[in-house]
Amino acid sequence: MKYVLQVLMLFITSQGFSQKISKLYEQSSEAVVLITTTQSQMTFNNGFPVEKLLNTYGSGFVISNKGDILTASHLVQTAETICVTFSDGEELSAKVLYSYPLADVALIRLTSQKSTPLVSIKMGNSDHTRIGDQVFIIGTPFGIEHSLSVGYISGKYKRDPSYNGLITTEFLQSDAAINKGSSGGPMFNMKGEVIGIVSFLVSQSQGFQGLGFAASSNIATKLLLEEQAIWTGLEADFIYGPIVEVLNVPQKGAIIIQKVAPFSLGSIMELQGGIYEMTIENDTLILGGDIVLMLNDILLVNEESVIKAWYVLQELKQGDSLRVKILRKGKILEIVKKIPDFFFEKN
Repeated sequence: MKYVLQVLMLFITSQGFSQKISKLYEQSSEAVVLITTTQSQMTFNNGFPVEKLLNTYGSGFVISNKGDILTASHLVQTAETICVTFSDGEELSAKVLYSYPLADVALIRLTSQKSTPLVSIKMGNSDHTRIGDQVFIIGTPFGIEHSLSVGYISGKYKRDPSYNGLITTEFLQSDAAINKGSSGGPMFNMKGEVIGIVSFLVSQSQGFQGLGFAASSNIATKLLLEEQAIWTGLEADFIYGPIVEVLNVPQKGAIIIQKVAPFSLGSIMELQGGIYEMTIENDTLILGGDIVLMLNDILLVNEESVIKAWYVLQELKQGDSLRVKILRKGKILEIVKKIPDFFFEKN
């Protein structure tokens, strides 16, 4: 009899948990959106450069009636077009407002008004999250819209600031299923509050293996809503060691530009991305683009100098100018541009 009662109590508890998840899902799912982006990439066909259009998809969620949407930076950082699809099928375009690639968080905004009122989600305090807490994720894995997965927080990881409190990242680890297309979707606590923005999974099979990560909600709030991290629109890598010598870079380190999004800060500075995709020591780089040697008076020779340069970008204001020294096709050039006012007109 005791065993029967235990089984009955377990069944009742699981039923209650399922009903609670179902209710929270119904309250939140309408604010979760499918994000589809396009960007061009140069490839070669019979030795001739050919422009190819790439489509990617992921998730996001509405946080305000202005049409502000939180998502993953890697999804939109170099996008040329962004399309947001709502649960009712309505599609609207969007633009990037702020992006912080190191934490993989970005804020985009609809460029036109939705025909029906927007439903938004409340941000929670990720500092209150503990290992072992139950969570659930709503996203679009493999393009399947509004898919639900449930799991637990299994770890919390934070990188300490490296320079002036600027470089800050914090990720929540979970066993809730995360797959391609889940990126940018919300991770909820059991109050229905967002405590994380889905970022990436660690897998040897390209599919979910119980190891997924989400940027914490507090980090996203700080970087995007409070500090308003500037959108560079660049996909770039710091290079050093033998590759610097191979590319004839006249200093021990530099930033190589791989992609540049239109209307971004990188585009304003007239930086150029690469066209030759190569694998060097198991790392894939797109070569042929600009190599940035200096930003203002900062030589980009190590991680500390790169972080200083990033800090300078975050401090840009209306009326400011920016100077970069680059290596382009074997020649050293200097580009000086006044940042136009429209770039700062976000609100």
